[in-house]
Amino acid sequence: MISGVASFVLQGIDAIPCEIEVDLSPVGLPRTTVVGLPDTAVKESVERVRTALLNSGFRYPNSRITINLAPADVRKEGPVYDLPFAAALLRADATIVPLSGEDRPSMDDYLIAGELALDGRVRPIKGAISLAILAKQRGAAGVIVPADNAAEAAAVDGIDVLGVRTLGEVVALFNGVCTIEPHPTLDVEALIVQAQPEVDFGDVRGQEAAKRAVIIAAAGGHNILMIGPAGTGKSMMAKALPGVLPPMTREEALQVTRIYSSVGQIPRRDPLMLRRPVRTPHHTASAPAIIGGGTIPRPGDVSLAHRGVLFLDEMPEFSRDVLETLRQPLEDGCVTVARAHSSMKFPAQFMLVGALNPTPKGKMADDEVSRRAMERYLSRLSGPLIDRIDIHVEVPSVPYHQLVGKQRGTDTATIRRAVHDARRLQQGRQGKLVNSELSGKRLDRHAILEESAQTLLGQAMTELGLSARAYDKVRRVARTIADLENSETVQSHHVAEAVQYRLLDRAV
Repeated sequence: MISGVASFVLQGIDAIPCEIEVDLSPVGLPRTTVVGLPDTAVKESVERVRTALLNSGFRYPNSRITINLAPADVRKEGPVYDLPFAAALLRADATIVPLSGEDRPSMDDYLIAGELALDGRVRPIKGAISLAILAKQRGAAGVIVPADNAAEAAAVDGIDVLGVRTLGEVVALFNGVCTIEPHPTLDVEALIVQAQPEVDFGDVRGQEAAKRAVIIAAAGGHNILMIGPAGTGKSMMAKALPGVLPPMTREEALQVTRIYSSVGQIPRRDPLMLRRPVRTPHHTASAPAIIGGGTIPRPGDVSLAHRGVLFLDEMPEFSRDVLETLRQPLEDGCVTVARAHSSMKFPAQFMLVGALNPTPKGKMADDEVSRRAMERYLSRLSGPLIDRIDIHVEVPSVPYHQLVGKQRGTDTATIRRAVHDARRLQQGRQGKLVNSELSGKRLDRHAILEESAQTLLGQAMTELGLSARAYDKVRRVARTIADLENSETVQSHHVAEAVQYRLLDRAV
């Protein structure tokens, strides 16, 4: 007898349909064969399913069993197929009777996924939210997923999400013995509003000039590089940055959740990714870990930082190859991972926040020898990469009286108000694009420089030897500074401040 169950294949962060076909044949010796490009974990599912069925009080068919995963030319990986394997086997063996009625749902109306423990418990899986999106696209009634994944999948409205804890619950459901109430649809917007930032800018002592640069970066979505000795608050400001950015929209939260779900990194305390992510890879990380890759491509840190912040501490210590791979996502907002059999595109729209010591010893240059050491150290960052970072700001050591003082500096709430006001101006002027995303033609239209500002920018270009890309970067930053002052035009003092943030163009 042949039976089938609908499930999914996770390709990158996208789910594609997968049909689990099971055939029980009385001809031949008892044996179970899995076909359809399964990896080792999928092949091992047979033993997990066999043991889970027996320990749950069900019979494992004593016949020749062929399990086919369609489409057969797509690689299948992971333990996600345990539960659909078991359901299809029980259906083929008539333990689950494929009938439907008012109180008896049909297995054909659901997409099923889950990992089985040996005692029949259902363990969580990766990609549950992508499965729910696929079910909605296909017009299915709903999905059956592990109970631990139900809240995640319930973020997709318009379908029923049934969370199950044991294999026995699935059998009882389709045999009409019990009912399972669908998980309530999540109010994603309300959850986002309730999420609080983890680090407050008020906890950073001093550094008001650096905070000003961070305000500008957040207001316009600009990349920023902080240069200063160790222990000056660079890491704290990077971690506090998402708290001043506008809250994620529902669409952004779902997209970020899909990325994290595909690698199994959704925080246990939250059903979704509710805060803008901050990724802080170590400088020993490889290029595939940062950009994404692998035999079966998976997202890297640049994609896990999507709609959030990628913080690279001690940037010159990163491999030159790793740093150069950042150039494509910084320009295109996505990463394309090509393999012989396929090509996958991962979203990667993030704010790059870099931090570095001026010299390998971590101290500012104060003599000719240390200045030469600083030049050699900074030369590890290529010119094209520096050009793609809008703001370079010095973060000096904090004086003792500020460290011990009780007065807090500019806090997150104050910065957030300024950033949100500037973002509203940009939205009214240029739609969804923030200033850092404006092309040259849009800058000509939206960043109109007064005559004195144009003259000043021309002088800076000549004296500092700025590139054409840096020219547009200065105009974008100046446009953001003008927005923070609610100015329609870009004035000379806006350009002067923006030019000051091309620190490495002057130092290197």
